[in-house]
Amino acid sequence: MDTLKTILYFSIFNYPLKLEEICNFSLTKDCETTRRHLDELVAQNVIVKVDDYYMVDANLSHIERRKKGNLMAVQALVKAQQKAKLISKFPFVEAVGVSGSLSKGYYDSNSDIDFFVITKPNKLWLCRTFLMLYKKLFLLNSRKYFCINYFMSSGNLEVEEKNRFTATEIKTLIPFQGKSAFAEFYRKNEWVSEVFGQFKPNLDTTEEIRKLPMVKIIERLLDTRSGNWLDNCFKKITVTFWQFKFNEMTHDDFKIALKSTKNISKHHPLNFQKKVIGSLNEKYEEIRKNHNIVLQKEYV
Repeated sequence: MDTLKTILYFSIFNYPLKLEEICNFSLTKDCETTRRHLDELVAQNVIVKVDDYYMVDANLSHIERRKKGNLMAVQALVKAQQKAKLISKFPFVEAVGVSGSLSKGYYDSNSDIDFFVITKPNKLWLCRTFLMLYKKLFLLNSRKYFCINYFMSSGNLEVEEKNRFTATEIKTLIPFQGKSAFAEFYRKNEWVSEVFGQFKPNLDTTEEIRKLPMVKIIERLLDTRSGNWLDNCFKKITVTFWQFKFNEMTHDDFKIALKSTKNISKHHPLNFQKKVIGSLNEKYEEIRKNHNIVLQKEYV
């Protein structure tokens, strides 16, 4: 039932899928088998097919919305690639990729460009502070084309929350900068193949990062005990501020949405992961009630 799960997952975002896309998220990777299964679901009125798109209901506006978003994503990806190259020049950045809706080929006027950054070990919070200061001082805190909400250090690249949401983000991630760091990231997260079948990320167009001489000097100056002390200070200051700002958030939600360790910094105050998993489980329940099809529940 992984084909149905994929359609239901993307229906949360009102995003109809084509056969080859569904097949790409299938355990079998056999598109003919996937097509036959989809035909059965259509015949049972579990899903509908409109032109080349499979969806939960025949809402034509979702198809038009997707087409426009796909076109806008082409230009947004050019901008994202430029910004990724800029981000890669900052001290202690080892890799930069694009996640979120753009990584799935969709972008509209309400979208941000979400970046995923891998940093040098023990320098994550120092690196994050440099980037946040740049955004506040030079971009007037605009996050439209510079939304960096997920940092990991190369000292610990395995994603702890192993679920359909995180697997989808890893599978669709676009690695722009830091080829060797991303190769290690994918090796540490081979569990994604257990969710979506054999996963072979393409790193052919991923560039290795080349730092400017001045940046190398800054890195050498801060790659010391003093630099480690600064990193700890910035972590403590940031986490304290978040605890104050988001004091209504439960401890468990804070640990997921605003995970703050030596090797990870997430800034997802809306707890999008939890909301998506919750919405997906609601759709599973609707399918069970309406069509007597039982789908295994997802967990954050």
